[in-house]
Amino acid sequence: MSLPLLLEPEVLNAHLQDANLLIVDLGKESVYQQAHVPGAILVNGKQLVSGELPAPGRLPPVERLIEAFSAMGLTPDTHVVVYDDEGGGWAGRFIWTLDAIGHRHYSYLNGGIHAWLAAGLPVENTPNAATPSQAVVSLQAAPVADADYVLAHYRDADHVIWDARSPEEYAGTRILAQRGGHIPGAQHYEWTRAMDRANALRVRPLDEIRAELAAIGITGDKTVITHCQTHHRSGFTYLVGKLLGFEKLKGYAGSWSEWGNRSDTPVET
Repeated sequence: MSLPLLLEPEVLNAHLQDANLLIVDLGKESVYQQAHVPGAILVNGKQLVSGELPAPGRLPPVERLIEAFSAMGLTPDTHVVVYDDEGGGWAGRFIWTLDAIGHRHYSYLNGGIHAWLAAGLPVENTPNAATPSQAVVSLQAAPVADADYVLAHYRDADHVIWDARSPEEYAGTRILAQRGGHIPGAQHYEWTRAMDRANALRVRPLDEIRAELAAIGITGDKTVITHCQTHHRSGFTYLVGKLLGFEKLKGYAGSWSEWGNRSDTPVET
């Protein structure tokens, strides 16, 4: 199977019967019960985070990842198509998690359920059950940045921090940890800027996004580390970085919930 990373609804509709296809809906259960892509299983994205303070967005233990992905029926040959009902936050986080466990076959349904419905494509409203597997999980260092890594590199000229939070969080006027503000030198590009609200939350033209990011120093020749509060919203900016071809791309899953609650991390406002 050869499906693009950014998958349009009409293309997925033509491949619904393909073998080894796993469609994952990360939206709200109430929305899934009303309408979902035919064959999609419902997954709660919170299953794939540790939930432990002060950094609830970090990955859970590998045993929990194996259990979760086995319940979904993931195999090495599975091509995962993932979507949500919010424009790509949970879906992007899921793709980052697939990178983190060494699974490389996946696509993002552009615009998620909003674009699917806008295209007038068929839906289901009855739940689908996965066929369990024995998932293979091999944790990868490349897509993951922890606090120690960020501390060691946030001032490096060949690294850039992409802060995907709201302007108020970035400025420190809205404080969701012991301290407010941002990592020194971090560049702010709020996650929803890359979504086209007039086009069913599809990703905006990539050339436009690329130019906007380049204007603030976020470019593919650098190691780009993206974060938000818990690496949920920055799941989408991680996905956008992949769509732009950023080869040295990392997600900081501890995010501000960790950085802002530590006493040894520098902060700017």
